[in-house]
Amino acid sequence: MEKREKLYEGKAKILYATDDPNLIIQYFKDDATAFNAQKKGTIVEKGIYNNRISSHIFKLLAQEGVASHFVQHLSDREMLVKRVNIIPVEVVIRNRIAGSLAKRFGLAEGGVLSRPILEFYYKDDALGDPMINEDHIAVFELASQKEMEEIKKISLSVNTFLKSWFQEIRISLVDFKLEFGRYDHQVLLADEITPDGCRLWDIETEEKLDKDRFRRDLGQIEEAYREVWRRISEHSAK
Repeated sequence: MEKREKLYEGKAKILYATDDPNLIIQYFKDDATAFNAQKKGTIVEKGIYNNRISSHIFKLLAQEGVASHFVQHLSDREMLVKRVNIIPVEVVIRNRIAGSLAKRFGLAEGGVLSRPILEFYYKDDALGDPMINEDHIAVFELASQKEMEEIKKISLSVNTFLKSWFQEIRISLVDFKLEFGRYDHQVLLADEITPDGCRLWDIETEEKLDKDRFRRDLGQIEEAYREVWRRISEHSAK
């Protein structure tokens, strides 16, 4: 697969064209941002671990019947993906109280929700990815009703599987972000599933194993990403 011109560079990834118009290369950077890029830094080898973790999770989800843009893990920092048209609606699935949910409701972090909460955000960095509801999505034609039904169904299915799977490696899936894209009249899971976009807490100690270590200046950021991958790789080797 021949890598060609750069198509897009975001906060954590670069997309490159290939000699196949339907496929692109997704390159994972070590750059880290928080609070809508107000805080910036570097997490050494983050790109390597995020590529490994996301590739592994996409493969597992494929076995569960969840279609994604993932095609192949190419190298330490690169994966081959289908060239989707990203739907500008980010989905956040919450299983426990943390982050902005705790702040909005004045609640302590850590409480377990009676059922998962789905939240939707308009994908626009310049606007700070504001929270939206399904009326906004419909009126501004960000996604069709049929697409939203599929997105909600996939999101809850992914959550059910990943919550159980992470529990096997003694990690609590607190909350996480998903993105979706259109490809050949189909809605596909896209982007990545990594400690950048998930809150992952150790089940016993509730130690944070995700980007909150960067956001909150907790230190040992690289070690957290490495620990998540260590648990995944050891579990997959059994």
